[in-house]
Amino acid sequence: MKGYHMSIEATLEVIGGKWKCLILCHLETGTKRTSELKNLLPGITQKMLTQQLRDLEEDGLVIRNVYKQVPPKVEYRLSEYGKSISPILDAMCHWGKDHLEQAEKNRGHAKA
Repeated sequence: MKGYHMSIEATLEVIGGKWKCLILCHLETGTKRTSELKNLLPGITQKMLTQQLRDLEEDGLVIRNVYKQVPPKVEYRLSEYGKSISPILDAMCHWGKDHLEQAEKNRGHAKA
């Protein structure tokens, strides 16, 4: 286990970056196939999506189910542990909304 100076460093290591929080938000609404996640995340490459899902699975937040059929079917869902991050994601969404409103106000004041 790495040594951290602040516990938020551990949080950021698990959910940091551009895509992990977005993936987790989409999985909050239910189980998704890889192709569904790819469609929900414009701009993500298949390689990046696969890597981010592997990281989240390794950290215990996501469960990967593989169905032995042709073609193969793979689904991802939040683990019980992964569901514990929902309040953090919700708080980030609310803060982002407030931030966008504040930024808009700031732009309005700059024009005046």
